[in-house]
Amino acid sequence: MNDDILSPGRVAVITGAAAGIGAAAARHYAALGMRLCLFDRDADALGKLERDIGETTAVRAVVGDVTSADDLQTLCTTAYGDFGEVALLMNNAGVISGAGPWGDVAAWRHQLDMNLFSIVTAQSIFVPRMLAQEGRSAVVNLGSKEGITTPPGNAAYSAAKAGVKVLTEQLAHELRVAVGEKMTAHLFVPGYTWTPMNVALKPEGSAKPEEAWTAKQLIDHFDGCFRRGDFYILCPDGAVTPEMDRLRIRWAMEDMIANRPALSRWHPEWMGRFKAFMAGT
Repeated sequence: MNDDILSPGRVAVITGAAAGIGAAAARHYAALGMRLCLFDRDADALGKLERDIGETTAVRAVVGDVTSADDLQTLCTTAYGDFGEVALLMNNAGVISGAGPWGDVAAWRHQLDMNLFSIVTAQSIFVPRMLAQEGRSAVVNLGSKEGITTPPGNAAYSAAKAGVKVLTEQLAHELRVAVGEKMTAHLFVPGYTWTPMNVALKPEGSAKPEEAWTAKQLIDHFDGCFRRGDFYILCPDGAVTPEMDRLRIRWAMEDMIANRPALSRWHPEWMGRFKAFMAGT
């Protein structure tokens, strides 16, 4: 369904492109023959990636901060000025550090600015231009399972990613009403992936855990789901199967329906029942 978007000569814009999932996506799209406009605040890493893949396709690198509307406007101006279109906008940039429910307000604002409001801003800048151009296009927003099952431990991150889920669902609906299949939106939800963000949470020198996917594995999985037009691109990993994801999501959604305690999966009176539910007993 979306083969025409991931096709040679079309243009992909990726935020947070210098490393991890963004860099893997850039290399994947370059191998498909797409032209690229890459955005990151790490000028050195972004420049190296530009040189590496610039040997095979046209690449423009824009150094900037996703929390800056001016920088995102420069990204859009560069993409349209140099390439004339945007087939795919991948809002990938983000951070994981956050705060608890009564944590530091500045940390909350930073988390929401990076992971949610940057996407709102990017959409406000890019979507009108993409709607006006000829040819089909798509927006892909990076979500998280922590924005769906909302485990305890990082309330700010879970809240931001829950916001991304709702925002992308709303975008998909409004686009469908306005233009049908001419422009679509997709929620990309990785599993456990070995990226610099996750490496930073481990002791220095840690090897990739067996259960973690590489960023390349993740993008390969994304490619097939996106091509067939999936909205929810929920990715497994080496430890979590699609069925496990479905059961965890179902349990979380039924907390409200069954009037269970909040986050009952982690509640001492309900943990045993959750384990039995997962085991099918």
